[in-house]
Order: sequence, then structure tokens, then C-alpha cells
Amino acid sequence: MTLLNGCGRCQTLPETPDAPGRLFLWPPLGHSLGKLVAHLRDSGGTFQLRTDVQCVVVGMGEGGLRKLFASLPNVLTAEEVRGTRALFVEGDGEPGLADFPRVDSLQRLTTLHQSGWLVDMLAESRLTTFFQPIVHAQDTSRVFAHEALLRGRDRDGALVPPNRLFDTAREADLLFQLDLAARTTAIREAVRHQLSTHLFINFTPTAIYDPAYCLRSTAAAIRESGIPESHVVFEIIESDRAANAAHLRAIVDFYRAAGFKVALDDLGAGYSSLNLIHQLRPEFMKLDMELVRGVHADPYKASIVQKLLEIARQLGIQTVAEGIETPEELSWVRRHGVDFVQGYLIAKPAGAPVSTTPRITD
Repeated sequence: MTLLNGCGRCQTLPETPDAPGRLFLWPPLGHSLGKLVAHLRDSGGTFQLRTDVQCVVVGMGEGGLRKLFASLPNVLTAEEVRGTRALFVEGDGEPGLADFPRVDSLQRLTTLHQSGWLVDMLAESRLTTFFQPIVHAQDTSRVFAHEALLRGRDRDGALVPPNRLFDTAREADLLFQLDLAARTTAIREAVRHQLSTHLFINFTPTAIYDPAYCLRSTAAAIRESGIPESHVVFEIIESDRAANAAHLRAIVDFYRAAGFKVALDDLGAGYSSLNLIHQLRPEFMKLDMELVRGVHADPYKASIVQKLLEIARQLGIQTVAEGIETPEELSWVRRHGVDFVQGYLIAKPAGAPVSTTPRITD
């Protein structure tokens, strides 16, 4: 199931079959094989044991995969589920050479099947973007940018929160597809609402294989949208960064070469913030909301934030304080020179961007 032309890994959705067929299972141990066979025998399932290749072939009627996957946690340990190789073949044929690249872990197949709602959501483009304004710290009525925040919609129209989307995507190995869909949805919605401010778009470095290949559709979508490249800021989530610093730098170099800006998000949430500043040299630094929360009353937080703001000023990096919820927090970051602020005190995320926000004075 392909979403768009281009990167097959990012733009192709896996199938989640539930038609009649056969499930081929290769457990990691003879003990695991024995437990699985005993369960199938006790449950009256149709199966064939192939001892020469340590394989169980389970006949599946319509809806059979769902029932089997629901019972497996009571049969095999989590490690056994991870170690069991699995392949589903529709109908009653034997696997061919073209089928074997589809052999996967039983855990992955189970999780993917349980995540069919997300596959359907991506296939049907039931994603939308909420926008949260980023405003000038000294004059909160002046909107500088909007951060694009992903939301899903179920078939009844109810919103699905981003944490459920991304947690499921990680478990089902759908992060590549969801991350691309989040970026393209943000661009589409910004165009629909005729956004005139800067646009901050989150991306997950671990969901990108090769920047020149995986990100070209995103760059093309922005060019076609008419949004000025200089108004687009890609946020690297510090706590979800790529382990390979060279890979992360390649992503940043691709964005900059295309005319975009880069922000380091959640600064202070991880252990390598200073290294990332040095390696990536972002145009913006966003201070983690947990670090900002109650900063006016916590000398330890205050000292850390002061040093980060001082470093940013010396390096010419503009700063955003996230998670501003109280007038005291806003007053403190203002006094200490933050450039922009974002948070519920200013405005909550909404389905449409705003042109102005309340002016809050000390």
C-alpha cells in the first residue's frame, strides 16, 4: 500500500491481512515449539508440524490471526515471541522465494496487526495539524511563529493524541511513515490556513535513512506550497535524536542547503545538549518545558537556564522558552533575555493559527 511516489520505506504502508491463509512459525527453541503445538492442539486449531525445519504451519480462517495473536501472550514468553520468525501466506500455497523477505518476528507481526487502526488512518489521510503560537517574549501580542502539532482522527471524527500515534508507530515500526505524514500534513494545513508566520515542524531523526532521498518529498512539498523556505524551521527533538552524530549532521545540512532553518528542541531534556549545540549550530534553541516549569522558584533550574541563555546569546542563537504556564515564569524568562515564549499562558494548540495573542505585562 503506497502513499506517494518516492521513498519506498517512508511512503509504503505494510499490509495487515486477515483473509484466510496459512501462518508459518519458526520458534527459537524446541521447548517453544512444544508449547505452541500443545496450545494449538488444546484449542482445536488446524496446524501442521514440520519437525525437519522446526516449523508450525497454522491454518487461518477469516479473523483467525486476531484470535491467535490475542492468545499468544498466555502461551509464549515475551522473549519467545520476539525470537519466533513468522510469515503469513494467503490461500493454501507454499511460500515462494519472493515471500521470504517478508519473514519477520512474531512480535512485529502481532504488533502490526494490533496497530491496523494506525495503518488505516495513514492510508485514509485521517491526520490533521494543530497550531500553537510562538510569540515575542517582550510583547506577547506579536506572533512570530506557529509550531505544527500532529493529531489523528478516528473514523467517528474524535481526536487521537500524538503520544498514542507515535508510541504505536514505534512499536509497529511505522515511525518512518508517520513522521513523513506529520511533516506533509503540517505543510498542507499551513497552506490551507494561509499561514503567514514562521512554521516550526518537528521531525524524528531516527525515521530518516538518507536525507537526500527521504526528505526530498518534504522539500518539494514546501517549494510547491509557496511557503518561503526561510520561514520554515525544522525542530530536532533532542531526546529522540539519531544516535549517529554524522547522520544527524547530514540531515541538518540537507535542510540548510534547501534554505530552511533548524531548531534544537527539548534543550536540557537529555545528557548531550552542549554537544548537540556544538555539532548542529542551530538557529533556534527551545528550552525544555520541564526545565522552565517553576524556574522562578527553583535556584537549580534558574542557574541551568541562565547558563543556556548566556551560551545562546554568545553564539547568536535565538531562544524559545516552552511550557510557559504562569505569569511568574514569563516574567523570569523575560528578565533573563529569552527571545520567544510558548505555552498555555499564551495560547493552547488549536485547529487554526492565530494572528495575535493577548498582551501580557509584568
